Amino acid sequence: MKQYNVGIIGATGMVGQRFCTLLADHPWFNVKVLAASSRSAGKAYKDAVGSKWAMSVDIPESIKDMTVMDAEADIEKIAAAVDFVFCTVNMKKDEIKTLEEKYAKAECPVVSNNSAHRATPDVPMVVPEINPEHIEVIAAQRKRLGTKKGFIAVKSNCSLQSYVPALHPLMAEFGVKEAVVTTYQAISGAGKTFETMPEIIDNVIPYIGGEEEKSEQEPLKIWGHIEDGKIIPASSPVITAQCLRVPVSDGHTAAVFVRFDKKPTKEQILRAWAEYKGVPQELNLPSAPKQFIHYFEEDNRPQSKLDRMLENGMAVSVGRLRDDALFDYRFIGLSHNTLRGAAGGGVLLAELLAAKGYFD
Repeated sequence: MKQYNVGIIGATGMVGQRFCTLLADHPWFNVKVLAASSRSAGKAYKDAVGSKWAMSVDIPESIKDMTVMDAEADIEKIAAAVDFVFCTVNMKKDEIKTLEEKYAKAECPVVSNNSAHRATPDVPMVVPEINPEHIEVIAAQRKRLGTKKGFIAVKSNCSLQSYVPALHPLMAEFGVKEAVVTTYQAISGAGKTFETMPEIIDNVIPYIGGEEEKSEQEPLKIWGHIEDGKIIPASSPVITAQCLRVPVSDGHTAAVFVRFDKKPTKEQILRAWAEYKGVPQELNLPSAPKQFIHYFEEDNRPQSKLDRMLENGMAVSVGRLRDDALFDYRFIGLSHNTLRGAAGGGVLLAELLAAKGYFD
């Protein structure tokens, strides 16, 4: 496979740090640029991130002395140095939209972890195992932006990864009609550790700003279709969500209740999960899990502490499938929010785009 030079925009934040660790030994992608705010620009990466480094491994040797560039002032220089960038910045939504479009118009493709462009009709929001065909809308986006190479592609919200992958294999044959979801979300999703978020210890916070709307609406775009150069969201299923912040370092858990158009048997559901494979598995992409969905028979699994790192944090864990008195079935889902749900999902999306020639 061809080698690509990449940049990480927002490299000092928690998800940016996760990108740094994932890309340190990537077989296709070589980190050539680290960029952050003007406060960090000009410093060696190890000094810019300092005590904020939150990963369990050390800063990779290959990048620790790299000079951090200015994410806003150095766009032209960055675009000239790389084939594409990963973007995960802490800015206002309208500022992120403007920043990402500036990179794209500088003919530098953007693989974004941010939410700013998720609702933009010609920006694909992709879970590679579920809707890889949505990257085909990039041709229409390039026409709108007036670019030959530049574009923006985004990954979906981290909360979705613990239940949308479990619902998807059941939709075509059985029709998912309604789902009720409660997510129990780790503090790393807020860019926090227990040291920087002491208020979460011995506590549950029953509100995460904007998260419930994303959890209800974003799946419909993922399950939508391309029409006239835009992604038209699906009209069903109806999803209602509540999102809670819980005292867990990593791993988002979901309690899911689901009603079908045509109720499957439990055996049919388990078979659909076990047999499901997506394009990343077919292409054997470097970051793809061998088994996308893992089902646990034990009553007390999946657990965030035990199961979040399954297949390097890129698999989705499911358990406790059983009949429900109000809906057809209920189950528990788990995914690693900064791996499958953030940086890892971004890297997998970039691998898909690379394999399909979008960076060439």
